[in-house]
Amino acid sequence: MRLDAYLAARLGARDLSRSRLQALITAGEVTVDGKVTRPSFRLKGRESVVVRIPPPRPLALQPADIPLPILYQDHDIVVVDKPAGMAVHPAPGSREDTLVHALLHHVHDLSGVGGEERPGIVHRLDKDTSGLLVVAKTDRAHIGLAAQFKAHTTTRRYLALVRGAPPCSAGTWMSMLGRNPRNRLKMASVQKGGRRAVTHYQVLESLPGASLLACVLETGRTHQIRVHSAEAGCPVLNDDVYGGHWRRDLPADPGLQDALEQCCGQLLHASKLGFDHPVSGKRMTFETPLPPDFQHVLDLLRALGARAQVSTRGDP
Repeated sequence: MRLDAYLAARLGARDLSRSRLQALITAGEVTVDGKVTRPSFRLKGRESVVVRIPPPRPLALQPADIPLPILYQDHDIVVVDKPAGMAVHPAPGSREDTLVHALLHHVHDLSGVGGEERPGIVHRLDKDTSGLLVVAKTDRAHIGLAAQFKAHTTTRRYLALVRGAPPCSAGTWMSMLGRNPRNRLKMASVQKGGRRAVTHYQVLESLPGASLLACVLETGRTHQIRVHSAEAGCPVLNDDVYGGHWRRDLPADPGLQDALEQCCGQLLHASKLGFDHPVSGKRMTFETPLPPDFQHVLDLLRALGARAQVSTRGDP
């Protein structure tokens, strides 16, 4: 067996991914029978394999006094309601004012398992998606939460406003999700090289030219709901990356169009999050309402629908 594969199988429960282990091997932190080797080294059995995990590097990031709704906090975890327009961690194009910068200001004892620029981060939301995130404050909590997300035992429910409606009022979108072969910055359902992605959806409300969906993630792949809904012909409103002509079929109402322009991102909100507390084992569930701009668009669509019904009946 390859050295990196063997270590990933043995140490995966300690939140050491295969890529992380490959980096440790390349950095000389792993020895086989006392010798530094390559990630592709083939083990034959009975070797002595030693892994040294260096302590997290000191953070180079500066805390930022950014408003951040904290819904719950104890010694081990913190649950936040991330606003749309805020990246979770530093990345090209989003080097400042991220969730990590805000956490460093509001929380002073974050886990270092995730690496230098991602303290305590166990899972992510897209920059322009709002909603619930749980962050680890201790290494033990980080490892326990990461194991739950890997095993898909968490509960993650999203609310999405989409164009039109899916073919059925409820169902499951399932595909292998990977990098779009024509645009590496986007994700897509692919024939080879993807990872299993499963989204369960239900239409909660039919609106003029749109639908309000509840989407429950069985897996949590990058851009999963956005890709699945777009490929089903009902892209998330305000999603210019995957939405294409997402304005099509919407009422040509100036107030609605202005409200959409004022939204901070795509109309996708992580409204419910459930998990077992990584230390106590107690099941914890959190819910958060829609952001004001999302709610405003929904209210306008409801009002336009009610007005259309009155007009159809011929009432004065």
